[in-house]
Formats: sequence, C-alpha cells, structure tokens
Amino acid sequence: MNKPLILVVEDDTAVRNLIVTTLETHDYRFQAAPTGETAIMEAASHNPDVILLDLGLPDMDGIDIIKKIRTWSKKPIIVISARSEDTDKIEALDAGADDYLTKPFSVEELLARLRVTFRRLNDSREEQVQNSVFQDGDLKIDYAGGCAFMKDKELHLTPIEYKLLCLLSKNVGKVLTHTYITKAIWGSAWDNDVASLRVFMATLRKKIEPNPSEPMYIQTHIGVGYRMLKV
Repeated sequence: MNKPLILVVEDDTAVRNLIVTTLETHDYRFQAAPTGETAIMEAASHNPDVILLDLGLPDMDGIDIIKKIRTWSKKPIIVISARSEDTDKIEALDAGADDYLTKPFSVEELLARLRVTFRRLNDSREEQVQNSVFQDGDLKIDYAGGCAFMKDKELHLTPIEYKLLCLLSKNVGKVLTHTYITKAIWGSAWDNDVASLRVFMATLRKKIEPNPSEPMYIQTHIGVGYRMLKV
C-alpha cells in the first residue's frame, strides 16, 4: 500500500491504455480520468502522488486544471501533450507544472521522468528533516549560514548568484522558466532581466561546474528555462 499513486488524465483511449499498462507493469498504483472535471474530482478526493496531465481535454484546457489544482496541492504535475511549441511549455510550467513530455513519447522516457520526480519527492522529505543543508554531489549549500561549498571549499558567490543557486536547489529536478526565475530574483520579467539571467547563470556555472561547457548541475532548456539536476 506504500506504492505511489499516479493520476492519469488523458481522453485518448489508446494513449491512456498505454500509460496505465506501463504503470501497472511497473507496480505503480494508478487512477485514470478522461476529462478535466473528473481529474479535478479525483485529485481532490484521492490526493495522488503525481499527476500525468494531457492539455487537450474535451471539457476544459489542461492549463486551467493545473491552476485549479495548484490552489490546494503542490504534488508534482507532469504534462504529456502534443503541443510542442516553447510557448505552450512555458505556459504550462508557469501555471505550476513540474515537467513537460511531448507526444509521441517512449514509455522509457515516461518512466525516467517518473523516477526523477519520485527522487525529488524523497529528497524533499529528507530535506524537511534536515532542511538547513542541501547536498548534491560535491555541491553543498548551507541555507542557514548563507554560504555554498564545492568539494568542501567555500564558493565566492555574488548575492544574485547565491539566490539563483538556492532557487534552483529548492526546486531540484524541476524545470523553472525564465519568467519564474526572473520574478523570483528581480521581481520582474523584462527582456533585459532574461539577458541578465543568462549572464549570471554563465558566471555561476563557471564556479560550480567541473566543465561549464558540459554542465552536470544546471541544465539549460533552450527557450524555456533551467533545471538543477540531481547528481
């Protein structure tokens, strides 16, 4: 009974059957909802651990479902959609989605995204027990002390670099859009803020990445944003 519960929100019968069969084969508990209204009811009554959400539902847009669920739940939402434009991904992520998988997709990629999500959930639970220190590979952040270390050597970060590092670390495994980051750091989302973000991200990478040209800690999602990876 400790197996995670996954809510599958998909109106296409063939795709829904593919997903639930995959989940069943890998011993995940699941529930399926073919409409947005049903999805909201299931999410509210059963509190699933993860929601797999299609955006193009017959009764309501998936973006509206994300916004409604986010009024009471912070559980991970992975969008699975045929909408592949960056603007669609950004809209979903800004609305509160944690990840975005584009159709057609492989079941191997879906399972990999779920594993990453559950690792992040487990890490968050552990962090609640010891929430003053973040550890990821050789990177350590002492939130209480306001400092960060790489291989136990203190990093000399600017205030903005440190804020960026903390923001990414507290959302490890989650794609954060340019808008989300700039609003969190500067309180606005102007074009020059995004340009500044790229500059600060480049300087931050030089300080934490063993090889900045092949980053292992901070992943770029071109046109969308950034994600801190669990090393």
